[in-house]
Amino acid sequence: MSPHLFDRIIRIGAVGALLLGFWQASDASAAPSAERVDALIHLVRQDCGSCHGMQLTGGLGPALNAGTLANRPREAMLATILHGRPGTPMPPWAPFLTEGEADWILDQLINGFPQELARAH
Repeated sequence: MSPHLFDRIIRIGAVGALLLGFWQASDASAAPSAERVDALIHLVRQDCGSCHGMQLTGGLGPALNAGTLANRPREAMLATILHGRPGTPMPPWAPFLTEGEADWILDQLINGFPQELARAH
């Protein structure tokens, strides 16, 4: 392989990686799709509900409703969702959620979290 061809392949790969990085960064902050919304509702009701109560009215963790979330800094709440709270049972959800999904969940919690949709079997 000639050095010029090798350089060209490296440049094309670098541009591709850069474009992929921009796409992933913008995708991470995007609102979830309709299909993903159903999965997020289930995740919050089941996984978050195991500590915060199945109706999100409190349990091991505090209630997750408009009253308890009012006046709390949004960025701190998003950080808690994504990175957990070290030294507490609150785990980090960043391996499973994008920033846009965490933002969507927070909006739903503040406005009254939806019930799970009836699933057709």
